[in-house]
Amino acid sequence: MEEIDSLNILQATLLAMRRAVEGLAPQPSEALIDGNRCPLLDMPARAIIGGDATVAEISAASILAKTARDAAMRVLHQSFPQYGLDRHKGYGTAAHLAALAVHGPAPFHRRSFAPVRQLLSGASP
Repeated sequence: MEEIDSLNILQATLLAMRRAVEGLAPQPSEALIDGNRCPLLDMPARAIIGGDATVAEISAASILAKTARDAAMRVLHQSFPQYGLDRHKGYGTAAHLAALAVHGPAPFHRRSFAPVRQLLSGASP
């Protein structure tokens, strides 16, 4: 969370991708990226806009990532049930924004997320 707040979401995402690829063994010969930008890698990388809908490998990775994220949100829900993370998984839904307004930001909330930033500054989201 701190890296996202200090770097911005795009740069933190590119950094996370680079770390993930660097941690693979064996190293892949090419990285397929769902989106329009590639992280700096020591191998060829291809950005594919809409790749999760057109490339089977990206689709599979997207499903695995969403499944892991949903599981992490259910675990976080155990400590912070007032936010309803088990239902909206932390996305900026009306229910999540309403919970933020009532309970304020929790330690896991990104300070750079506009509704959290507004609440911390004393404004309403």
